[in-house]
Amino acid sequence: MWKYTVQVDGMMCGMCESHVNDAVRRAFPVKKVSSSRNKRETVVVAEGELDEQALRSVISATGYAVGDIQKEPYVKRGLFG
Repeated sequence: MWKYTVQVDGMMCGMCESHVNDAVRRAFPVKKVSSSRNKRETVVVAEGELDEQALRSVISATGYAVGDIQKEPYVKRGLFG
């Protein structure tokens, strides 16, 4: 699995976060997506690799500015992970 951390500027409230999350969920087969206006980022976890340019385009289409995208292998944490 892969974890993508996307820098997103312009989110001002919980609805902004939901708007970005919903757009990503509609566009990609993701396991998890969460956005934080305070951290100015969206974290996406997917089974396979995602097209980073497409990810950038989907988030940009929601009206927010997209910065760097960091990709790293996702390691599940927890008791049974």
